[in-house]
Amino acid sequence: MNGILGGYTGEGSKTVIAGAASFKVSFRLVGDQDPDKIRTSFRAFVRERLPGDCSVEFLSHAGSPALELPYDSPTLAKARGALSAEWGRKAVAIGSGGSIPIVGDFKHVLGLDPLLVGFGLDDDRVHSPNEKYDLTSFHKGTRSWARILAALAA
Repeated sequence: MNGILGGYTGEGSKTVIAGAASFKVSFRLVGDQDPDKIRTSFRAFVRERLPGDCSVEFLSHAGSPALELPYDSPTLAKARGALSAEWGRKAVAIGSGGSIPIVGDFKHVLGLDPLLVGFGLDDDRVHSPNEKYDLTSFHKGTRSWARILAALAA
């Protein structure tokens, strides 16, 4: 759930029952999940539980299938080597970001294997109200990308 809106939202209290409500939801897909199938299944799930005196309307926005870079990908191996050289320890590969629509476009439109490399720390609280980013991560991240690009160009 990304957002919920309904009823009286101003200052002070009200005891009225909301006549309308809305919410925004998104799904992070993985593996071979099909965004159209997930959308259809979610809508059916909501409709099956909707009280008889209520109605629902759905609006669609972007949808993109998940993309997964094979663990044995030469691109990933070069990036991991470059990261290990910069950070002085073995690089960790995790699945993240493969459902970002532009990532799929890199693969399907441009024919490129997308490589997402993050330098955030666990306590950075990315996309949260108290988000921060450590300057050491920024500086080592820029050096890491220089190493990654050099490894990919070799």
